[in-house]
Amino acid sequence: MSKLVIPPAAKGPKTLRIAAVVLAAICLLPMVAVAIAALTGGGDTLVHLAETVLSRYTKTTVLLVLLVSVGTLMIGTGAAWLVTMAQFPGRKLLEIALVIPLAFPAYVLAYAYTHLLDHPGIVQSTLRDVTGWGARDYWFPEIRSVGGAAAMLILVLYPYVYLLARAAFLQQSATSFLAARALGKTPWQAFLRVSIPMARPAIASGVLLAVMETIADFGTVAYFGVQTFATGIYTSWFSLGDRAGAAQLASGILMVALVLAVLERTSRGRAKYHDSSKRQEPMAAIELKGWAKWGATTLCVIPVLLGGVLPALALLIMSFGSEQNLFSSRYISFAVNSVTLAAVAAMVTLAAAVVLGYLQRLDDGPLSQISTSIARLGYAVPGGVIAVGLMVPFANFDNALDAWMRETFDVSTGLLVTGSIWLLVAAYMIRFLAAALGAYEGGQVAVNANMDMASRALGQTALGTLRRVHFPILRPSLLTALLIVFVDVMKELPATLILRPFNYDTLAVQAYRLASDERLEGAAVPSLVIVAIGLLPVVLICRQVRRR
Repeated sequence: MSKLVIPPAAKGPKTLRIAAVVLAAICLLPMVAVAIAALTGGGDTLVHLAETVLSRYTKTTVLLVLLVSVGTLMIGTGAAWLVTMAQFPGRKLLEIALVIPLAFPAYVLAYAYTHLLDHPGIVQSTLRDVTGWGARDYWFPEIRSVGGAAAMLILVLYPYVYLLARAAFLQQSATSFLAARALGKTPWQAFLRVSIPMARPAIASGVLLAVMETIADFGTVAYFGVQTFATGIYTSWFSLGDRAGAAQLASGILMVALVLAVLERTSRGRAKYHDSSKRQEPMAAIELKGWAKWGATTLCVIPVLLGGVLPALALLIMSFGSEQNLFSSRYISFAVNSVTLAAVAAMVTLAAAVVLGYLQRLDDGPLSQISTSIARLGYAVPGGVIAVGLMVPFANFDNALDAWMRETFDVSTGLLVTGSIWLLVAAYMIRFLAAALGAYEGGQVAVNANMDMASRALGQTALGTLRRVHFPILRPSLLTALLIVFVDVMKELPATLILRPFNYDTLAVQAYRLASDERLEGAAVPSLVIVAIGLLPVVLICRQVRRR
């Protein structure tokens, strides 16, 4: 009788290793361009920054990151656990509604809440009319502040943690949780000591995404007048024309992003998270009673109300009386351009995430570690900096090629790369690859290492195992990654403004133009369209996760 021979663990196909190197080089290119520009500034520019604004930028950015980290962790993880493990009124509706704020750009939320809460806004105007108070007769929280910016970012970023944590909770077996309950632990203690540690990779990825998005945010903090590294970069680069100073500030953000990536990887350790038990029992939801069930409903309704319903109503009120025609051919072209860019960029980014994530699973060596670490950095870099970092080298390439073609063949090639959509797609991939990678890796906890060994024993190659074993199991995580990138591209503004082809405008660009002209009522119209388009994939992904 022949003996079954199990092939050794794969080191990763050559094609995956080559693709990982290419992806890492693409992600590194704009950062290298920014670093070269920073070195040309010399020490005088850096000393001037340190003496004037560097301390203020640092304190504000750190405070903003801390507030957003705590807020997204508490709301996202708590809501994910409640809708997964508890039965309460409105649970099935809320598990979808909790993702609605993901479709809102943070700067759009800033416009809406300024319209509601600022001094001339609806709330304070009504308060003064009812009480007869003057402007100095009462105290009201200032929306244009660090706290206001943190609140806007928390409301739109907590779905990152919610989606990844919920997917992780759904993939957990009830065996470990029930064992903790049998040992006398309360549901709360079992949640903290069993469910949270098992879902830690997914939760850590969600919080890291929120932190990186906070560091890179420009629209919200700029509108509220909050001075962070991102606003400093834009002010130096585009307003003052000091590219060396902006590049040096951008280099500081790159260093912070590198530290965050290292901390996140260290927090996970080298452990492979999966349920090693042979019994895979689904989690049984706990039926809440009395005040507990209504308390759970209230806790889940509040982020939906503040992050989705109220801003949407404010935008509708602002849009009344605007002269924008949604059904004109102009607006239809804006919508088509936005959806096309978002769909193409999401598929390209997901493919890149699968390449890097699967290679790291096959061969957790220096090549995969370095490639993955480089890929994570782009999410913390402002989109405008990535765009400029890509535009400068490729513009030089286009100019050199055009000059050579003119001299050799008397033919002008024009701007082959810098005038194309693909350079914009590359910027999106660099910017949001960390988001897709985090979702993919968070889902890998459900793939037991024994499944890979069994697949290899049955004669499957590494790519065959990925296609026939990993993809069916990771479908919820893959759809989550696709959704995150799609919605983020729909909301992305700076990179689109800089790299878009001539006369190729999107809904985000149109909203920015109207807001720049102080036509907030008109800007509310394309903002609502962005939200509406982003809601459909949000609902679809939640249905897929719930079905899973």
